[in-house]
Amino acid sequence: MTRQEWLRAFCAEIGVEVPSAEEEAALLELAATAAHDSERPAAPLACWAAGRTGRSPDELREIARAINPP
Repeated sequence: MTRQEWLRAFCAEIGVEVPSAEEEAALLELAATAAHDSERPAAPLACWAAGRTGRSPDELREIARAINPP
């Protein structure tokens, strides 16, 4: 099963829309930022927290980047 197939099935089961390509890119970047700026387990936990906010993936990505600027 591909990532997209799994994601479509998961989203259908939990009753949400599959993220757009732009949303997916922003969320993956959020996860990467959390994993690289901290310990790896921060990535899924940050995505979980992000999903509870109702904020856009782009906004959340920028917040994550600002926590530990280069």
